[in-house]
Amino acid sequence: MNITIGKPCAISEKGSKVNNEDFIFPLPEMVNTNQRLFLVCDGVGGAEKGEIASSLACELFQTYFSTFLEGEPTSDFIAKALRYTEAHFESYVAEHPEAAGMATTLTMLYIGYSGITLAHIGDSRIYQFRNGEIIYQTEDHSLVNSLYKSGKINSEEMLHHPQRNIILRAIQGSSQPVTADVALIQDIQPGDYFFMCTDGMMENLTNETLSLVFKRQLSPDAMKDLMMESCDGKTRDNFSFYIIPIQNVQESAGIKQNILSFFYSFI
Repeated sequence: MNITIGKPCAISEKGSKVNNEDFIFPLPEMVNTNQRLFLVCDGVGGAEKGEIASSLACELFQTYFSTFLEGEPTSDFIAKALRYTEAHFESYVAEHPEAAGMATTLTMLYIGYSGITLAHIGDSRIYQFRNGEIIYQTEDHSLVNSLYKSGKINSEEMLHHPQRNIILRAIQGSSQPVTADVALIQDIQPGDYFFMCTDGMMENLTNETLSLVFKRQLSPDAMKDLMMESCDGKTRDNFSFYIIPIQNVQESAGIKQNILSFFYSFI
């Protein structure tokens, strides 16, 4: 299928923190409608180590894709991109011992010809919205989500749990390899939106409020401004996101021909 996107919108802000440990790729001023790979990362480690981790992950992931990708990014390819990234994390820490303990979440979106491939590690999220409704959402690799799934806390307790910032998966290095959850989304329609964000966005925007934003049929820029207004000066954590509008989806000629051949074989 041939997927055409509108102009993506993004922000990455430090919120109430001293520095911004989030990082996104591409940078908002560099993005265009031909972009295929999007990354949103939230670094952890403090004292600028998280800042390094998130920027390194974005740099290394996109380098691996631009160098080695042929065709579609399979789960195996994404696993190799992770091993490449982890190996470079290990090398960086060996040269900069003060960076020991740095780590980062990662969300990845790739627009291909088989559909849109998503991958995530940690509690940064990817959503797919259609007419304001959430039709896909990644599942947080976090302690509170694990407690919720086991029935030990409810959805309200998740919001205020003292350990809500503890994540169970993160990119750290070769000594602690991690696995990404990977999904191929093929149910895509014009007018859908994909939304990638770090957990700082969820301090002031719930799933319900996000749905209301996407239901209002605003332009992506207006959505961006509305979300910025909801978070700016009110969010303790860094907050970053990408809004990716789906403009058109066309079935490839090859697939159409196969379907027609199959149909006419019964006539």
